[in-house]
Amino acid sequence: MEPEAVADDAAQDLTFTFDVAIVGLGYVGLPTALAINASGRRVLGLDVSENRLAVIRSRQADLLDSDKARLGNALEDPTFMISTDLSLLARAAAVVVCVPTPVDPYLVPDLGILRAACASVVEFAVPGQLLMLTSTTYVGSTRDLLAVPLAAKGLIPGTDVFVAFSPERINPGVDAFSHEDVPRVVGGVTPACGEVASALLQASTKLVHVVPSADVAEMTKLVENTFRAVNIALANEFADICHELGMEVMDVIDAASTKPYGFMPFTPGPGVGGHCIPCDPHYLLWQLRKARVTAPVIEHAMAGIAGRPHQVVEKARRILSDRNHGISGARVLVLGVAYKPDVEDLRESPALEIIAAMVAHGAVVAYHDPWCPTAPDGQGSALESLDDPSGWDADLVILHTRHSAMDIEWLRDAPAVLDTTYRLPAGTNVTRL
Repeated sequence: MEPEAVADDAAQDLTFTFDVAIVGLGYVGLPTALAINASGRRVLGLDVSENRLAVIRSRQADLLDSDKARLGNALEDPTFMISTDLSLLARAAAVVVCVPTPVDPYLVPDLGILRAACASVVEFAVPGQLLMLTSTTYVGSTRDLLAVPLAAKGLIPGTDVFVAFSPERINPGVDAFSHEDVPRVVGGVTPACGEVASALLQASTKLVHVVPSADVAEMTKLVENTFRAVNIALANEFADICHELGMEVMDVIDAASTKPYGFMPFTPGPGVGGHCIPCDPHYLLWQLRKARVTAPVIEHAMAGIAGRPHQVVEKARRILSDRNHGISGARVLVLGVAYKPDVEDLRESPALEIIAAMVAHGAVVAYHDPWCPTAPDGQGSALESLDDPSGWDADLVILHTRHSAMDIEWLRDAPAVLDTTYRLPAGTNVTRL
């Protein structure tokens, strides 16, 4: 069968109950499922967590406003279904895997969730399906976790089934680009696989860029996020340099940003968090170590990022010391604990490491974050977000994440403020990280 014909069948095959099944309904999978359903496709959303499905059904999932509207519509649409029953995978013309790919405490890729998801996809695979990974992972994952096991089962990629990789490109908390407007990259394990996957993506994305292989598509995602990590580390380093030279780093970055070519602004901060930047480059570094290849720029950048929360704690110690107060017994208030503005995601947030270190040093720590009602204190207990941070008598306020709706006017009257965002107006009580 010609790829074009297969693509049409995979998109709207009446022998399948669903056009697309999404495996994993988290920060990537749920918006993806909603965008595909909005394009008129019959969508099955699968997740192993009943709690997650309950959150989705109650319309409490952390989504952009545009996706919240889509979720409301989808839950009333008979062409949209969510379930924990992975055997339903056999009833979908296309299967898209969108599960987390974290690292362990030693910064080694934790492939457990991805391996389990792919094993289920292989177990229930049937002829004619398109099977596509989107989770960021090491180069060769699509081949190792899907193509090879499928072939061992008697389903040959490019002939019996179609296997591809298309890296997710979702920016949580940012509504500037819709799912449809962001170009997608895709590569198949064979040319036919790439064409079939491209046809599916074109149904919900305006521009699809097909690359020669799944390996190229996998490396593309690693390059994108490693590029960001390295440049954030460079911005942090320039912040330290500018401090030593007696100038504001954001004055420099804002000035450099006026150049219309050859420069891309990155903002320094307390570290990086979320499911991408702190983790993804380690998938590449892990693979390079296995091949005995070094990448010193990337290695140093990730080490610098990892050390950034410690710089926050040290700067806080100095501020308190200048005010004749040690960390032990100090009342420290952290403003914003989510890893970025306008999300409720605490994964890998530098704030958690900062809070844990402060508590370990004996500080009395509180926080305020309208997006995150609770946060761990690093000692096995949970803190609850203050309703009114201005009424908490703090010796030091650390501005970690500035949400768009966060009131910070009261900081003018705070005794001391450590600004890790580099965007607070200068003041006698404000110290930059």
